[in-house]
Amino acid sequence: MTVTAIRMRTALGAAAVVLAAVLAWAEVVHERSSRRRLGADDGHPVRREAIVVLGFRNRGTRANAVNRYRVRAALRSLTPDAREAVLVLCGGAVGGEIAEAELLAAYARRRGYTGPIRLDTLSRTTRENVRNAIALIEDADAIRIVSNSPHAELARAYLWELRPDLGGRLRRAREQCLGEVLYMKPYSAVRGIRALAEHDRGGRAGVFGGG
Repeated sequence: MTVTAIRMRTALGAAAVVLAAVLAWAEVVHERSSRRRLGADDGHPVRREAIVVLGFRNRGTRANAVNRYRVRAALRSLTPDAREAVLVLCGGAVGGEIAEAELLAAYARRRGYTGPIRLDTLSRTTRENVRNAIALIEDADAIRIVSNSPHAELARAYLWELRPDLGGRLRRAREQCLGEVLYMKPYSAVRGIRALAEHDRGGRAGVFGGG
């Protein structure tokens, strides 16, 4: 083996180690975010459940890969024995002509969801997502917010800020699964850490505008 080949092999090995470390770090960030800023679970059966899905910028007329993933995560977050459950889909027409909420709804129906859906088709930022969703979730005793985990944690932080009584009803969603959509996680981890740090310093965390 030539010196050049040895160097190339060593460089590729080092790059693989760095990539593995970054992916592992991103998984840890998402796992931690999925468990934070939740309300206290009183152990009582869920009567009325609201699953809030935060839309992602979508240019086409069908849900893109990110929005499809969020809908799938929302559907598996539904509690099987809840007496009532509703999908609350949020997002205006930020990246295209059709509101993200409508694209999410269409995909949920294609996935076989037949339950009730409530739409917020006006919001353009995460804070607006949460503010506009409040009227749609006030009757729920369990609220689960679905996005990538750091983004969902930011939304939960906003809900605690705007309506602490509803913050107390927040429960964990099932958007975080080990190894799933791994290619998305490093970027969303970095964005999430920045946005959450800004929020906790008293800023508006506009970095997550548009999902």
